[in-house]
Amino acid sequence: MIEIDLKGMGVALITPFKDDESVDYETLGKLVDFQVQNGTDYLVVLGTTSESPTLTDSEKDKIVELVVAKVRQRIPIVLGVGGNCTCSVTNKLEKGNFEGIDAILSVVPYYNKPSQEGLYHHYKAISESTSLPIVLYNVPGRTGVNMSAETTLRIARDCRNVIAVKEASGNIVQMDDIIKNKPADFNVISGDDGITFPLITLGAIGVISVIGNAFPREFSRMVRLALVGDYAGARTIHHSFTELFDLLFVDGNPAGVKSMLNAMGYIENKLRLPLVPTRITTFEKIRNVLRELRIRC
Repeated sequence: MIEIDLKGMGVALITPFKDDESVDYETLGKLVDFQVQNGTDYLVVLGTTSESPTLTDSEKDKIVELVVAKVRQRIPIVLGVGGNCTCSVTNKLEKGNFEGIDAILSVVPYYNKPSQEGLYHHYKAISESTSLPIVLYNVPGRTGVNMSAETTLRIARDCRNVIAVKEASGNIVQMDDIIKNKPADFNVISGDDGITFPLITLGAIGVISVIGNAFPREFSRMVRLALVGDYAGARTIHHSFTELFDLLFVDGNPAGVKSMLNAMGYIENKLRLPLVPTRITTFEKIRNVLRELRIRC
């Protein structure tokens, strides 16, 4: 198994846009510095939270180049490379430039709803097309198909460079099944901020976080406390974010976290269609919670 340390809090980076909806590369660079300086253990680039379906290939290339240059190998970088055409994904992995990239995050194929056997062979082909470590990403609420614990474990056992799964199925029983029966060198990462604390108590190694975009220092501390068994300290931080967990996703992701970052003065509150900003009522609730947390809005 290929070794890379993804224990702790990874952050699924947003893509900030200007008022004209062009990529705000200057602000992105500042956000990367903010993450590196405030305890984030690794960054996930061009994942769901980045609005990657609405980015052009040239924009994606420039984003990756900027993040790699800003990070300067201080923390690992995980790059989202996935899709519902296996051939396209493997071609990109075989021919692309992955200098500065430490691992790949590859989402379960969406829309065409493959069988469990299809999922197994999809990831087997991806595994054979790259030497980079691979993190599976199971998020049935977006893809339309759940990758079962049995399939995840089969891939983990058969594909030497598949090192972890980002689990966002919302099914604690399924996640616990994977943790209980996984190979020793395969790990489970929470894909949902709200269940990160309880999932760590079951044996997960951390989270790929959305709320970490806004609160890297605080949320990474919660994760670290939980990992060392300080459940009381971790629980206190977890509970302080409970209301924000819900508000982040009530109008979709990354609309919630972009509203939060806008209220905190970091970014313009811009998304690309078909995504739109949160409703005004949600935005005001976010501002109120931030005030309660004594964050300047």
